[in-house]
Amino acid sequence: MEYYFTVLLYLVISAGVACVIVMLPFFVQKFLGTQNYTGAKLSPYECGFDPIGTAPRNFNVKFYLVAILFVIFDLEIALLFPWAMNIRILGVSGYISVMLFLFIVTFGFVYEWKNGALDW
Repeated sequence: MEYYFTVLLYLVISAGVACVIVMLPFFVQKFLGTQNYTGAKLSPYECGFDPIGTAPRNFNVKFYLVAILFVIFDLEIALLFPWAMNIRILGVSGYISVMLFLFIVTFGFVYEWKNGALDW
């Protein structure tokens, strides 16, 4: 039962620290900050250009494909390195599970390839 108390205490402290981190900038701005509203701060852009079009613009799907590509290769490297260090300990079941993982990652890579994310 004391193990559950430790976990509960950890969760309460973590939630408290998260709330303090989120609320601290609000209170600092409210009580310590000065509010000098100038014409430059109230303008839509501080660069001096007039805004063209509406603010919400659609992004090209290639941005998301590049992000997926990064996740695919990042996860692959992050999970293959420990596997390679312990391959003798894991045995046949470890080999089969990593081959299954690589098979699934290959599907993501083929999806990227077919959608043109690798065409620079």
